Amino acid sequence: MIDEVLNRYRQPVIDIMRALLSLPLDHGQLMREHMGFEDARSDKARTVRSPASQDFVGNAVDAPGGKMLRPALCLLACEAVGGDVGRALPAAAAIELLHNFTLIHDDIEDASDTRHGRETLWQRHGVPLAINAGDGMFVRAQLTMLGLDHSGVPADRALEAARVLNDAAVLLCEGQHADITFESRDRVSLTEYETMIAGKTAALLGASAQIGAIAGGADDATARALGEFARMLGMAFQIQDDVLGVWGESARTGKPVADDIRSKKKSFPVVWAFDHARGETASRLDHLYAAEMTEAAVEEVLSILNELGARLAGSDAADLWREDALGMLDGLPLVPNRQHELEALASFVVERTS
Repeated sequence: MIDEVLNRYRQPVIDIMRALLSLPLDHGQLMREHMGFEDARSDKARTVRSPASQDFVGNAVDAPGGKMLRPALCLLACEAVGGDVGRALPAAAAIELLHNFTLIHDDIEDASDTRHGRETLWQRHGVPLAINAGDGMFVRAQLTMLGLDHSGVPADRALEAARVLNDAAVLLCEGQHADITFESRDRVSLTEYETMIAGKTAALLGASAQIGAIAGGADDATARALGEFARMLGMAFQIQDDVLGVWGESARTGKPVADDIRSKKKSFPVVWAFDHARGETASRLDHLYAAEMTEAAVEEVLSILNELGARLAGSDAADLWREDALGMLDGLPLVPNRQHELEALASFVVERTS
C-alpha cells in the first residue's frame, strides 16, 4: 500500500519541482543536479539558454531520489480532510524543496560524500557553490509557498501555510545547531536528543501534514491535530533513521554502514548506550568518543552497541512514538480510506530499511 501512496503523488510533485528549478542561472543547474534531475557532468550538463526559444537545453536524467515522504504527507492530509489535491501540489513541492535545502547544507556540515548513491553537491562543486545552491533552493521554496493562492487556496490560508512552513524552518535550524554541537560534547541526555530531533526532523514532517490540511480546507483544530500526528511520526522516523545510520545496509541507505559512528553523531543508539552503559563498558565508550574515530574504533563502538541492545531499544522507542501518533487521528473527521493510508504510512516509518 505504501508504494502505491508514495507513487500516487511522486510524479506530479517532481513535475512541479522540475519546472520551478528550470532557471536561467548557473546555480539552477546545481539545484537540478542535487535533485537528480540533471546529470552531474558539470561542463556538459550545465544548462544554457536558447535565445530563440527561451527553452533550456541540458542533459535531463531521472536519478534515484528520496522517499518524498514530506510531500506525500502534505497531499495525503489534504485528501484526508476532503480537499482537492491539486490545490496542495505547489505546497508539497515547496516543502520538498525546503527539505532538500537542508540536505545540501547537512551534507556539508556532516562532510558526507554521498547521498542517494550519488556524489554530494559540495564534493563535486565545492562548499561555497553548494551553500549558494542550497540557499537558492530555500528561496524558491518560499516563493512557491507564498504563491499558493494561485492554485485556488484562499489568500489568508496561503499566508497561514507560509507561516507554518517558516515556523518549521526556524525549528529546523535550531535542531541542526543542536545536532552539530552534540558532536563535540562528551554526553547528551535522551531528553536533549528528543528536543533536537523535534526540530531537525519532526518539525517539517508536522508542518507538511498541517499545511496539506490547511490547503484542503480543514478547520484549525483538525489541521493542528494532523500536524501533531505527523510531528510524532517524525520523532519515530528520526529514531528509525538513526538505527539505519548504524546498522542499515549501504545498498539501501546510500551511505556506508556505521557512518553516524564515524562522524560521532549523537544519534539515538549512541545516546541510549551512554545512558545505559556501566563500569568498564561506560569507560570504554567515553574513551572511544574522546579520541579519533578510526575504523577499529568504529568496529568497537558497534560491538558495544550490539552488546547493550541499542538496536532493539531504538526500534522500541520508534514504535512508541508511532503509537502516540496514531492516537492523534482518533475522532478526526477524515475520509476513511485516506485515514487508513495515514495509518499505513505510520507503520512504514518504523519498519522501513532505507
